Amino acid sequence: MYISKKEIDVRYAETDQMGVVYHANYLVWMEVGRTQLIKDLGFSYFEMEKQGVLSPVIDVHIEYKKPLKYGDTALIHTWIEEYNGVKVVYGYEIYTPSGDLAIKSTSSHVCVKKDSFKPVPLKKVFPDWHEAYIKAMKKVE
Repeated sequence: MYISKKEIDVRYAETDQMGVVYHANYLVWMEVGRTQLIKDLGFSYFEMEKQGVLSPVIDVHIEYKKPLKYGDTALIHTWIEEYNGVKVVYGYEIYTPSGDLAIKSTSSHVCVKKDSFKPVPLKKVFPDWHEAYIKAMKKVE
């Protein structure tokens, strides 16, 4: 299984009144991690969209474990948890500077045509992505 890693510096604007990262910011950081994973595999969401295909989120799950605070550097780990040629589930773990798990999460996506939002199989429209996802995916034991 391939795991992409990306650091994020926690900015003041990302914290709430309690001084911790506001929960919705983790969704943005998950996108940063997902985009980095795709880049690491040699691809780009931008190029996908130029070809008339989008990859919307259809489900997200987040477990909050430890807080991150202003001035911390978060480390995002991202991988392909599941993939069946149509739907992809990305897995994420975001760590505190001391290595503690801050969140554990997944997001599910499907590829759709931009003009109709009808699902299209990644395997058919982007066979290179499909092959890379199969190789990088978490292996079931």
